[in-house]
Amino acid sequence: MRRLLLSRAVNAPTTFRAMWLLGSAFRSKSRAFILRTPSLQGDTICNGTHSKKALLSDPQLFDAKFEELVTELTERDLRDPGLADALNRLREVLNYNVPGGKKNRGLSVIGSLRELLPASQLTQDAVQRALTVGWCIEMLQAFFLMADDIMDASVTRRGQPCWYKRDGIGLDAINDSFLVESSIYRLLRRQCRDQPYYVHLLELFNETTFQTEFGQTLDLLTAPPGQIDLNRFTLERYKAIVKYKTAFYSFYLPVASAMYMAGINSEEEHNNAKHILLEMGEFFQIQDDFLDCYGDPAVTGKIGTDIQDNKCSWLVVKALEVMTPEQRSVLEACYGRKDEASVAKVKELYDALQMPTLYHTYEEESYQRLQELISRHAQKLPHSIFLNFARKIYKRNK
Repeated sequence: MRRLLLSRAVNAPTTFRAMWLLGSAFRSKSRAFILRTPSLQGDTICNGTHSKKALLSDPQLFDAKFEELVTELTERDLRDPGLADALNRLREVLNYNVPGGKKNRGLSVIGSLRELLPASQLTQDAVQRALTVGWCIEMLQAFFLMADDIMDASVTRRGQPCWYKRDGIGLDAINDSFLVESSIYRLLRRQCRDQPYYVHLLELFNETTFQTEFGQTLDLLTAPPGQIDLNRFTLERYKAIVKYKTAFYSFYLPVASAMYMAGINSEEEHNNAKHILLEMGEFFQIQDDFLDCYGDPAVTGKIGTDIQDNKCSWLVVKALEVMTPEQRSVLEACYGRKDEASVAKVKELYDALQMPTLYHTYEEESYQRLQELISRHAQKLPHSIFLNFARKIYKRNK
């Protein structure tokens, strides 16, 4: 049968032949979704949608899913006419705050699920649910950032004014952030309630939110407004802030979600994944701290304010370990100040201490350490899950 199909493809018109070869190529591991249907002759190649459209990549599928979810939340969920203005506001809030990032967290759900399940088990519904869970993680990220921007008095986010900085918004953005968070659980209930992993996802999202808020608490307590105490900026405190504020929701949450969706409930396997992913989260946050000071705002999409905000950042923690008493006096006089002259002096101090060189050395060492952790802890899990994550963040510039 296969020889007959091959013969027909070779002798077919060019367009058909190209399509047949393309389909053959996608039978190897790829980001396209392949569904083998026993009742059909040959393979039916699907893209996770309910129509026979051209094959889409995961990012294209993911982007297409967002508007569908916004419509579900604002038109198909609550239909009380009295809520029309509130639902319009929800649509505006979601469209402005959720889709503008790199989407690495959300895409990692479907990407990880493809590595964990054979193609035969990746039904259209499974793909669609994975895309939904991915967007729930992006909504959680938006919720955190909307609130964080208010607390930090940030000006821009993702290349546009922070939501609370827009005309007519102000502190109403606090309630808007609650709307975004609540949307997560409405979507999970509507699309995953009948799945065996539903409770696992609810507990995971709740626990991760709690952990992240604890990380934010540590961050705020370490650098309260108007109280500059460099003695609080220790590596131990920094690691705790990063672990809870960033690593759990940015790295463990997407992979753990995919693991539960794939039926992997073992505490041992989740702990193994956590070992790797929390280390990766620390690596990511250190990159973020470096880019806050040395990144190009035109590329990163935000203006760095860690120095002005008296943040316990990796740069200041490492600088304190190597600076002279005289340099520390300069840092104490300038760190946490809003004026441009003080910020410039801190950056000059970082340059004098060769912080960029120290950072690039750390980056190489950390990447090697991640490779070792993957080899040691991912005995029963596909290494590709973690390697794909690592490649996305290694030497990033935004």
